[in-house]
Amino acid sequence: MNHDFDVISAARNWRTDTASATPHDIVSNVYASDVLTLEQLKARLSKPIFKSLQATLERGATLDPGIADTVALAMKTWAMEKGATHYTHWFHPLTGATAEKHDSFVSPNGDGAAIAAFTGKELIQAEPDASSFPSGGLRATFEARGYTAWDASSPAFIMRHANGATLCIPTAFASWTGEALDTKTPLLRSVEALNKAVTPALKLFGASEGTRVSSTLGAEQEYFLIAEEYYYRRPDLVMTGRTLFGAQPPRGQELEDHYFGAIPDRVLSFMTDAETQLYALGIPVKTRHNEVAPGQYEIAPIFEDSNVAADHQQLTMQVLRNTARRYGLVALLHEKPFAGVNGSGKHCNWSMSTNAGENLLEPGDTPHENLQFLFFTSAVIKAVDDHQDLLRISVASASNDHRLGANEAPPAIISIFLGSELSDIFDRLESGQGGRGAEAGLLGLGTSVLPPLPRHAGDRNRTSPFAFTGNKFEFRAAGSSQSISFPITVLNTIVADAVSELSAELKAKLDAGDDLNAAVADIVKATYSKHKRIVFNGDGYSDEWHQEAEHQRGLLNLRTTLDAVEHLTDGKNQTLFEKFQVLSDRELAARQEIMYDIYFKTVNIEGETTEYMARTMILPAAVKYLSELHAAGSSRAVTAVAAEVEAAADELFDAVSALSEQNAATGGDEVHEKAHHMRDHVLPAMTAVRKAADRLEKVVAEQHWPLPTYRQMLFVK
Repeated sequence: MNHDFDVISAARNWRTDTASATPHDIVSNVYASDVLTLEQLKARLSKPIFKSLQATLERGATLDPGIADTVALAMKTWAMEKGATHYTHWFHPLTGATAEKHDSFVSPNGDGAAIAAFTGKELIQAEPDASSFPSGGLRATFEARGYTAWDASSPAFIMRHANGATLCIPTAFASWTGEALDTKTPLLRSVEALNKAVTPALKLFGASEGTRVSSTLGAEQEYFLIAEEYYYRRPDLVMTGRTLFGAQPPRGQELEDHYFGAIPDRVLSFMTDAETQLYALGIPVKTRHNEVAPGQYEIAPIFEDSNVAADHQQLTMQVLRNTARRYGLVALLHEKPFAGVNGSGKHCNWSMSTNAGENLLEPGDTPHENLQFLFFTSAVIKAVDDHQDLLRISVASASNDHRLGANEAPPAIISIFLGSELSDIFDRLESGQGGRGAEAGLLGLGTSVLPPLPRHAGDRNRTSPFAFTGNKFEFRAAGSSQSISFPITVLNTIVADAVSELSAELKAKLDAGDDLNAAVADIVKATYSKHKRIVFNGDGYSDEWHQEAEHQRGLLNLRTTLDAVEHLTDGKNQTLFEKFQVLSDRELAARQEIMYDIYFKTVNIEGETTEYMARTMILPAAVKYLSELHAAGSSRAVTAVAAEVEAAADELFDAVSALSEQNAATGGDEVHEKAHHMRDHVLPAMTAVRKAADRLEKVVAEQHWPLPTYRQMLFVK
């Protein structure tokens, strides 16, 4: 009992101990303190067992189940020293969120006492009920068995709460029939597919044996913060994550004074607390700042291996949500919580790296002479052009539809921004001219007080969905609330496909006796010439670009989620994922079914919430105000205001009646029919209700309006 008390006390005291941590403490004591790192394992395992585990982590060797009991004992001992009383297999079902089932370390020993137990079998595999998770038809509802399998490539960690702590073991989640029911398994498969495709290409460039390649990722997270009291007074925010009503305030983001502005004290205190927790979880957060919209913020890490980055991204969202509540705030991660102001995205900074730390998309000082860099960059260009549809599908959701294509986020048309220097290099290669045009140099600022600044050879482009940003590509179209696992699975797979094709061409040329430099130059030239339609360095927001992209270049413009999702199971996509063993045809079809289902349910909840709020909150407020006006007499002002309120209320009543009819309809029996009904009928009906309600908000007296306004939510901090 004393030990149990010590464990709980340790967990409770952790926050107090870290709240006053100095910068030196964070670096030396806090960072990764709640992570079972390789160094921790090395200190707790024998050399043979550690080497066996290390072979799996660093060289991709098959995990030896024989070491599981020893690793489990070390893991349990470490976790209990950290204050953990329970453990969970932490996994990523196809909901887009995470899941966990907690089991205690305490196990009765048969003589009235108990011991702390955790075996290798419990580490490697657990069996949560799979029937209540989305399966897209992979499993019948009555077939409940599912398995979680330890992912040794992502470290175990401690999640703390007010009265204790839990050991979280990252795991994959699969059905009894062996099909992936999660987002982690395909991501891990795609990482291996990328490695198998890129390492042979690197060997053609002279890489040594034992070289392994993985994708790396840093995912920026945008979010809003609002006062908790306003959140609970808004049923739309509680039920859907976004405001279904709200007239624009006199001031929004027009003054452009919020971006990079001074961070309010309460918000900065929240950020510091959240960052300390993220540091303890080994999440390398680097940047924090005010975003464009009032009340909007961003946190960004540096890059990591993509599987670990995906785990860390889910933890980041969880920590932001949980920590905000302690400061009387709520973190909104929806892509468009407020209509008419900037929405939130999740920019995914993606690259490829060897196990020796070489970034394959690093151009160096002479990118025009760096043939390896040009080879892999041309493969990315080919991948994005060949698979525009998959990239668009990977970020498709009902919530992201409110953001993509607006003048705040990339358009739904996928294109690549290379920048002036890199575009010039590829153009010169294509023309046979070669060499380098645009140079960087220094930027003079016109006064000796300020130093000259190194100037990049190319500008940045915030309107591009897929932009080269110096030594990586930034996929800017991902939504702020979504898991990044599927977008990165797609990126890894399509690049693996392109590299495989180009390296086969290169090998054939080398086998025929061609010089390496000449062979690479020919392949880069031909690839760029064939796929340069996907490269666009201009304004992605402009109407002219939309016309040019769709009608002159033949690029896809999949405007809504449903336009995109129907292409997921196209033959070329089935062939691609089967070829690299990332997703089987059944697994791919299941994901399509789930995307339709989530879209339908999301909009259905929004439609019913809109009707409920209009009927029970907004219309009664209008009627009450009208009664007050009628009782006030018949002056010209009163009569005019009453007429305006009555007209808007009648408009709202008619719109709500129309929405009610659409909510009651189904559109068909199949989920894709229901989804299309939501897009084509319910969403327009909701828009009509909102238009009338927002008109009412501007004429009903403030004391009668039942909802916190945009002015309050966005500006009261």
